[in-house]
Amino acid sequence: MVAYLSDFGIAKLLGEENSMTQTKTLATIGYMAPEYGREGKVSRQGDVYSYGVMLMETFTKKKPTNEMFTEEMSLRRWVSESLCSTVMQVVDTDLLRRDDEHFSSKEECVSSVLSLALECTRESPLNRITMKEVVTRLIKIKAQLA
Repeated sequence: MVAYLSDFGIAKLLGEENSMTQTKTLATIGYMAPEYGREGKVSRQGDVYSYGVMLMETFTKKKPTNEMFTEEMSLRRWVSESLCSTVMQVVDTDLLRRDDEHFSSKEECVSSVLSLALECTRESPLNRITMKEVVTRLIKIKAQLA
């Protein structure tokens, strides 16, 4: 019961009319969007980025600050490269095992969630999906599993 993302939802600092602003508020390393780290720019798309990182952490059981991630390898890159071959290389074995009932459909759902996370964490905020799109996709993924 320890909070790790105290700045999640930082875009709430924005007024309804603003889509981006600059701030000196501290962010959580590993979860902050690249544009925030470089320029201190806060946006709703930065929150989408943080949400994508949190999704990856939830399904892989790896924090973005894990010692295995260096400048050459990030959580995003590790997930991206592993999805090309098999999701089982990155998924938390407490969530999914090959001997699980309905393994194939569960694997497909986890793969869809991690693909969604990758879309949330694209480098450019202009290329990220919106939270509205995230919710729509998660509802569709859930329906596939049901």
